[in-house]
Amino acid sequence: MGMVGCLGDIVFTVSDRTIETINNVTWSGSARYATHQRHGTHALTEFTGLDPDKMTFDIVLSAYLGVDPIAEVVKLWNYERGGIAVPLVIGNKGYGKYRWSVLDHKMKMKTYDGRGNVTSATVSVSLQEYLRG
Repeated sequence: MGMVGCLGDIVFTVSDRTIETINNVTWSGSARYATHQRHGTHALTEFTGLDPDKMTFDIVLSAYLGVDPIAEVVKLWNYERGGIAVPLVIGNKGYGKYRWSVLDHKMKMKTYDGRGNVTSATVSVSLQEYLRG
């Protein structure tokens, strides 16, 4: 089994029985500036700090590839609704300075079985870096 990475207890893996990987990864950051208006001259710009980094990616979930889509989304849902910050590892590298919070998720349900259970879906996840105080 090849572990591609993980987000908390959600393991991204590739094996002969299971495929659960991420794609379309985007990592972004930004700086904060304040603009101070001055009478009769140019405004003064001041660097005030950094915003938390953000990361987005898609997770492809398929029962046909050994993954229960709903069970994995429930894990994300619990992180998001519980305000639980979790580590993010891709390959052998931990990302961020500490942990990540799940800001939101969007699940595109693609296929269902004969009883209406979701058998495949793509979940888009948005994270924000969570720093220790």
